[in-house]
Formats: sequence, structure tokens, C-alpha cells
Amino acid sequence: MQYGMIIDLERCVGCHACTIACKAEWEVPIEFNRNWVYRMGPSLVDQEMASTYYPGLCNHCQEPVCVEECPADTVEMTFTHAKTGETTSMEVAATWKDPFDGTVQIDKSRCIGCGACVDACPYNARYVNPDQIDDVSDDGKADKCTYCKPRVDAGQLPACVQTCITGARIFGDLDDPQSEVSKYVKKGAVGIDVIGGDLGPNSRYYGKKKDMALLMSTQTPELADLGLIRRRAMLASLVKPAMKKARGLGLLGLVGALAVKGLADDNSHE
Repeated sequence: MQYGMIIDLERCVGCHACTIACKAEWEVPIEFNRNWVYRMGPSLVDQEMASTYYPGLCNHCQEPVCVEECPADTVEMTFTHAKTGETTSMEVAATWKDPFDGTVQIDKSRCIGCGACVDACPYNARYVNPDQIDDVSDDGKADKCTYCKPRVDAGQLPACVQTCITGARIFGDLDDPQSEVSKYVKKGAVGIDVIGGDLGPNSRYYGKKKDMALLMSTQTPELADLGLIRRRAMLASLVKPAMKKARGLGLLGLVGALAVKGLADDNSHE
């Protein structure tokens, strides 16, 4: 099974009902988004005027680079198929690709808030939520679209799909040839992959040729500098415990914490 979502650009009217539903469902801070809708054009594409919308969200990629870049310690987790009850175990960091439904998820209890996955995602689909703090991270936790996994596991549709007033969002199993999403793929729905890469995005788009050309020409991203991201993540894993300890030592500790933070900030500008 591989869950996926189709965005039918011919149906989308840019009403933002999907983004509002998502914010309400997941209490997303006003300055961040789990999904978004951008207006594209009007622009001239191959001597035709193109105008459409870009409803974006996590692509739940076949090869999610965010999973590879998470520096949190791995643990063995047991996963259960929501419908059959089948179980399997595997080693995962704080973010992973679910072995049964193909969605990419985050364990908030183990996320250290370093932002490595946020930097790694070429689609800008992740952010660090400053409202989600605990003893592991006082900077917040990584957050993103989860395809509303708790809702889906309970037999419901993702909030954005349920709320879409024109039926522009279609959700289902891409591995099921009889599903609506698979039928859209056969008609030509495609994901926005990265330049020179093959991440296999499972959120896909369908629309007029000129509108799809506009979307792809303006929204196809490049992969980030993964080497730099790894160095930052490694430093963050070392710096954060030191800063916490320093804060507990009073004024001298505060000076030390600021010095340590300064080193981290310097490194972030490489």
C-alpha cells in the first residue's frame, strides 16, 4: 500500500478551504502551514496564457530525504497495519516512512528540534513548531502534513480532502489499480520531483498541459546541500545539551550558553 493524494488543478478554485481545515484540525500556528495554496500566473507558456494554483503539502516521497537526514538516535519500533492488524518492526529515527501505508511520520517525543529534516526537504513542507516544546527540545518540534494519519486509520478522509468544496483533492491507495488516485495517474497525474533526483513524490497533480507546464517550470526544486545539513545537525545535537546545562548554572552559565550558541550560529552561515 502507498497512500497518495491527487490535486486536480482543473477543479481547484484557490478558496483555501483546505489550508484552513488543516490549521483547525492540527492547531497549526498562524505563521506556518502544513499545506498551502499559491496562485500561479497568468503567465505565457508556449505562446498560451496559463493560470492555475499550486496546492502544496508533504509529498510522502518514495525516497524521503528528510528521513535520511534525521540525526536522532534510532530505536526499534513495531508498526501495525490499521486494517489487517499485521505487525512488523524496524529501526527508525524520529522520522520515518511507514512500512504499511507509505506515509512519512514524526515521533514528536524523540524529535530534538534541530531542523535537519526541515532544511533537507526540497519542498519546504516541514517546519519547527515552537509551540511544541518538552524536555527533549525547548526550540520546538518538526511538524508537517501527515495525510491526517489518525483520521485515515479511523476510516476517515484527510481534513483537507473532506473540506475541499470542488473535489479537487482525491486521496487513496496508489498501489490499488482500481482506486481513484490510480486512475488519475493513468490519465497523466504526476508529482513534482526534484531537479536531477528521483524522490518519488506521492502527492501528484493533474491539469491542462499549459497549467502543468507552468507549475513544473516554477515549482520544481533542487536538493539541498545535505553535507552542510548534516554538519549543522551534528553540531545541534552537541550544542543543545550544553546550553541546557549552562542555563542551569546562573549568570556564568548564561554567558557560556551564549558562547555555545554563537558557535552554532557561526556554523549555520557556512
